Amino acid sequence: MDVVTIGETMVLFIPTSVGPLRYAGQFEKSIGGAESNVAIGLSRLGHQCGWISRLGQDEFGLYVRNYIRGEGVDTSQVIFDEQHATAVFFKERQIRQEPKISYYRKNSAASEMTPNDLNEEYIAKAKFLHITGITPALSSSCQETIFQAIRLAKKNAVTVVFDPNIRLKLWSPKEAKVTLMNIAGESDIVLPGLEEGFILTGEMKPESIASQLIEHGAKLVVVKLGAGGAYYANQTETGLVPGFTVEQIVDPIGAGDAFAAGLLSGLLRGFPLPEAVKLANQVGSYALTVAGDVEGLPFWSQVNPNRKPVVYR
Repeated sequence: MDVVTIGETMVLFIPTSVGPLRYAGQFEKSIGGAESNVAIGLSRLGHQCGWISRLGQDEFGLYVRNYIRGEGVDTSQVIFDEQHATAVFFKERQIRQEPKISYYRKNSAASEMTPNDLNEEYIAKAKFLHITGITPALSSSCQETIFQAIRLAKKNAVTVVFDPNIRLKLWSPKEAKVTLMNIAGESDIVLPGLEEGFILTGEMKPESIASQLIEHGAKLVVVKLGAGGAYYANQTETGLVPGFTVEQIVDPIGAGDAFAAGLLSGLLRGFPLPEAVKLANQVGSYALTVAGDVEGLPFWSQVNPNRKPVVYR
């Protein structure tokens, strides 16, 4: 197993029309969840991934599981919950603006995850454990689950990758900073955006954000700069990798997850760090071109057309 990830995936409804949801009459159905987005992105790039979560024992839960499994991601660690439902969310499409998101996830099945849901042997088989700052914000038991997952990963020499992915609809900046800095300090690789870096460190510059997070315990920090590319730093190396030009941005949501998938793919392939960050920027740019969270994630043949697809086992 290359990567194991943990988190909530919801059913996503996107209206076929632009404008307020109250006027929308028809919707397209898909899925969305930061962690499963990364797993699907990595699967399309030729890697073996597993996704840990809870889903409702309902039609939406089966839909989510089948969708993710159909993308080649292992879902053997997914638990179906008869007492709690699968969450849903809606994207309100707006012209020349980021979509407006409405979540219906309170008391969802995924928010009931506990440390007992984790299989140490399963996590120990992975090279990377990917986590985000969304899961610990869902509930106290989810927060305990993430910290337990980190402990199990570190015990078994699994590299911990942390994307803060701060959702201020779930908690306050103060609450987020305390918990997420604790997670960052236990993680090997941290992937903040500029705004997230400011919330966590109080710094505005990518160099200062990275420096603080490395002092806090991270071995590698990659700060996502949007169109500006990405800044990376570890104990011995720093650099800025330019972004890729996207002619028309349809939806920026999910681009950070695609970035993480690209970076991990590069690291799994043994790319030099600048090349891994370049691949991350490239994969992230694909996600900007579609309305859904996962539909734009590229396959290995798309990002490396001159190379034969490689499947790592």
